[in-house]
Amino acid sequence: MNGEAAGRNAAEKVIRVAALVILDGQQRVLTVRKRGTSRFMQPGGKPEPGEDGQQTALRETQEEIGLVLEPTQLIPMGTFRAAAANESGFQVVCENYLVTLGEQAPEGLAELRPAAEIEEIRWVGLQELTPAPDLAPLLTEQVAPAVRRLLDLPAL
Repeated sequence: MNGEAAGRNAAEKVIRVAALVILDGQQRVLTVRKRGTSRFMQPGGKPEPGEDGQQTALRETQEEIGLVLEPTQLIPMGTFRAAAANESGFQVVCENYLVTLGEQAPEGLAELRPAAEIEEIRWVGLQELTPAPDLAPLLTEQVAPAVRRLLDLPAL
């Protein structure tokens, strides 16, 4: 079974993925937009056979934007579900991890470049992650509010 088949269950109309919320010291979240799509989302993707969520999120982030992170940097957030941003009629179920870079951001963070299927990278303020036509519903409706709660920030 390839990664596409492993990540998508047509009978359930569910796409299973793992992703990272990468938060910098200015409370900005790194978002990515896939080639041929219009919505920004978290870096991440579908698991390869035998991968757990953490391994998937780390591998996909490295492939998509060249950022290498250590498993110890990931804070499990849980699993979230919302309408898929780019696949009409599907739900996405995403195992999420938070990475807080703080002021000790890795070298070269400003020089990250899109790779693989990623067309564009954009930093968005955490408080600006609200429902919008160019943002994935999972990120704005589920994940961003959970990050705000974790950081004890006011709800929007």
